[in-house]
Amino acid sequence: MQDHHRLPSLELLLTFEAAARHLSFTRAAEERFVTQSAVSRQIRALEDELGVQLFRRAHRSVTLTEEGGLLEAACTETFERLRETVARLRGPRRRRVLTLSTTPGLASLWLIPRLSRFVRRQPEVDLRLDVSFERRDLVQDAIDVAIRLGRVDAPEGEKLFDEEILPVCSPSLLGPYAPPLQQPTDLAGHTLLRLSDVRRGPLQDWEPWLRAMGLAELEPAASLSFSNYDEVIAAAMLGQGVALGRRPLVDSLLEDGRLVAPFDAAVASPLAYFVLVDPASAARPQTQALLRWLKEEARDTRPNRAADGAVGSRDPEEGGRE
Repeated sequence: MQDHHRLPSLELLLTFEAAARHLSFTRAAEERFVTQSAVSRQIRALEDELGVQLFRRAHRSVTLTEEGGLLEAACTETFERLRETVARLRGPRRRRVLTLSTTPGLASLWLIPRLSRFVRRQPEVDLRLDVSFERRDLVQDAIDVAIRLGRVDAPEGEKLFDEEILPVCSPSLLGPYAPPLQQPTDLAGHTLLRLSDVRRGPLQDWEPWLRAMGLAELEPAASLSFSNYDEVIAAAMLGQGVALGRRPLVDSLLEDGRLVAPFDAAVASPLAYFVLVDPASAARPQTQALLRWLKEEARDTRPNRAADGAVGSRDPEEGGRE
């Protein structure tokens, strides 16, 4: 005999409440950090379990049925009381600690310049950055969230944004007394800034980009090698040579003029940035808040803009260890 008092799973109810509040499966998926199809499946499973239709589905919209409205009101009231009770139990002085793991290049060039926005939004969360080249085990190393650079054809986690590469340098290298730097072949007259240990992907050093340009045999005037990608970029900003810029990591430097792209010759990378979550931490409100914030920042990240050569490019009149 059917047990009418048995409650559906909390996961299904949380997904339903988000979809009902937004009246959008897509926005609920973003909030819950799952795919839109996963939200649709969970709503369908909840409807099947309850034996009622909760949403009316149109081509581009959803609305609540009468039964859905009743369940939404109950969920809203119950979850709000739960949140208030949990907040009282935790106490006003108990801080919520999150550990985010990523690599030095992404941390220094993309993540850290944006962190003040997360702190303003979630002042009660103590965010601990674990910056390392080592591939952390989320469970064993107590990592809540990790951002990793990986191959697009072998994804792990959810993709935040893609990557592309192109030469970048200090504006000083485009001056009248510097060697010409108007086309890729002009790199033969310049110092190339390189990574000394490239083991994590095929587009993190110069050779693949040179091959794409048909310049596999190009010999630069000199080269300087560094262990970390942020060191390569620091040297480029000081005018010590031309670096291979990885967008979107260097986008802010291109936009504010500290770096320029001497010619529009971007190459799409087979690499992208992915976010992974420890399953034990995924349901924590502060983890969800961090994931939502990362996705919002990723939306504003524009890595594939080869067609917009105006960003950081010169006036026409005048990848490894991260």
